[in-house]
Amino acid sequence: MKVILKTEEEIEILRENAIMTSKTLAEVGKHIVPGVTTKELDKIAETYMRDMGAEPGFLGYGGFPYSLCLSVNDVVVHGFPSDYKLKEGDIVSVDTGTLYKGYYGDSAYTFPVGNVDAGTAKLLKITKESLYLGIEQAVEGNRTGDIGYAIQTYCEKNGFSVVREMVGHGCGADMHEAPDVPNYGSKGRGKKLVDGMVICIEPMICYGDKSIYLHENGWSVSTIDKKNAAHFELTVHITKGKPDILSTFKYIENIK
Repeated sequence: MKVILKTEEEIEILRENAIMTSKTLAEVGKHIVPGVTTKELDKIAETYMRDMGAEPGFLGYGGFPYSLCLSVNDVVVHGFPSDYKLKEGDIVSVDTGTLYKGYYGDSAYTFPVGNVDAGTAKLLKITKESLYLGIEQAVEGNRTGDIGYAIQTYCEKNGFSVVREMVGHGCGADMHEAPDVPNYGSKGRGKKLVDGMVICIEPMICYGDKSIYLHENGWSVSTIDKKNAAHFELTVHITKGKPDILSTFKYIENIK
């Protein structure tokens, strides 16, 4: 697949989507408490996006039947909302995106439900920090392997493992565009990054073994050893200088 470079106008539309997606994650985050069902969170997100004038980008995308991917504990990504009630000590990855003016947003954040154990708290902290280390490498002239190497080495140094089968991606008029952006790799390898690319960087990190399996629904992916996994994602515009991070966690951090 060919990489589609974005014009300045397209970048600004993608930025609008990224901000709306970021605000949606924060709105969902306000309601993540013990006792809420993941289906309730999905409805909150859909209503919020439509109220902003956007469509839920995930709803119907490739046949996906919900507005949110809600992945609890050992579910790495693409979890289905259900009647499951979140409980104290759970973690839940919320992955979502808007569709607005013909372009997509895409971002994810893993929330603790109440208080979590020290090991799980470390998993969330390291995964989120690895995302920003990957973003530091997202500049013109570097390669996707530089991003993956930064994420992989940091997470493995801290005792965690990196999912291989699921990767980041380009984003634009389609939610998933070239290039693939793995969370592992070697410096100086992979697709070259150039000004005008927009990519989603999304570490998916396991507390235990990196092996995963696909659920019978054909979407949800869990760790084989049933240990927790964390997932954080931001959308980044590649420039000649400092990475231009289109989405943000600031709205989430402001509600804590």
